[in-house]
Amino acid sequence: MKYDYLIVGAGLFGCVFAHEMAREGRNVLVIDKRPHIGGNIYTENRMGINVHMYGAHIFHTSDKKIWEYVNRFAEFNQYINSPVAVYHDELYNLPFNMNTFSKLWGIRTPDEARAIIDEQAKKEVKRIFKERAANGDESAAEALDVAAASGQDIREGFEAANLEEQGLSLAGRDVFEKLVKGYTEKQWGKDCKELPAFIIRRLPFRFIYDNNYFNDRYQGIPMGGYTSIISKLLLMESSESESEKNITGTITVKTETEFKEFMKMDGDVPAKPFESVSGDSFDKILFTGMIDEFFGYKLGNLEYRSLKFETKDLPDTDNFQGNAVVNYTERDIPYTRIIEHKHFEFGTGKGTIITREYPADWKPGDEPYYPMNDEKNNKLFEDYKKLADDFGDVLFGGRLGQYKYYNMDQVIAAALEMAKNGMSTVN
Repeated sequence: MKYDYLIVGAGLFGCVFAHEMAREGRNVLVIDKRPHIGGNIYTENRMGINVHMYGAHIFHTSDKKIWEYVNRFAEFNQYINSPVAVYHDELYNLPFNMNTFSKLWGIRTPDEARAIIDEQAKKEVKRIFKERAANGDESAAEALDVAAASGQDIREGFEAANLEEQGLSLAGRDVFEKLVKGYTEKQWGKDCKELPAFIIRRLPFRFIYDNNYFNDRYQGIPMGGYTSIISKLLLMESSESESEKNITGTITVKTETEFKEFMKMDGDVPAKPFESVSGDSFDKILFTGMIDEFFGYKLGNLEYRSLKFETKDLPDTDNFQGNAVVNYTERDIPYTRIIEHKHFEFGTGKGTIITREYPADWKPGDEPYYPMNDEKNNKLFEDYKKLADDFGDVLFGGRLGQYKYYNMDQVIAAALEMAKNGMSTVN
């Protein structure tokens, strides 16, 4: 069969693109190597609980058009993400807000919190400058002298050499040590002194009593899970939205299908014109996998961080932790958080299901989750992007194809934009 597009990856980006193509009368084939659709937002119903199989996904956006778009495929509940953090035997609200500061220091007012943070942060910067001066850094000694003589804030003009210095200069020791340092080191698999300062450009302090993690206008969890959204995008389920009626294009879906086994290949890349080994033909390809993998790692491997999930059914426990998301911020505990899935949809039934989330080093063959967007990897991605431009007739989308961290609303926006542009290029 002849298709307008082969879409590699049945995650959110690929499925939004496929849907928009079908709305314009195009015929597309979607393939995925996994045995299910949905990519990393795939949810599975067990014990009457929709389990986020690849980590917690909380939809949030300030873009009204994106909110209206996704609501064509699901009804969202009123879930508000309000995680808590465990540090040894202490429990703190996140994000950093007056509830956090009150628990840390026994205070009540924003002015008290600001004063403690400022005092601690200045103390840390002064200590860093003293250590640099003792090691012969004349500019550090000068900064100390200027601050002492003028009374100006010693943090003015301070440039952190690593993430630890950056965090201490922004938050002071209490917040950084208890709520940032260990969690960050687990996420990246390195000591904070070995991580670049730019990873933390700022810390979102809120000097109000508000545990809502996101600032976005719209937020929630799709009732019934994310997989139903994907099914509707792929026309596998019907949508009740009037705007989804009378779609003239088609979407065919094949799971458990490896791209390079499915296609006729010319070395590491698909041969042109694009054809499958079974004789299907495609005008163009949208590839949402790793761009370096598409080109057979010709220029070297891009680097990622991976995750491992340990999910347990607890049929005899109705409420394990009292909250959907609980972070564990001390480094000695190997997992970063525990998810209790029933709380995403306010479940009250018997039993519960939890998932422990473990950050992991990535190596070829592992599932990539987060691109390592440091200078070296970003340069390598730009080189791969030039290869893609020269190769032609292949679009690259999503976190892996564009080597970029996306929230779900950003994924949808980018896929819609690409679809809009792509419809003008298919004959």
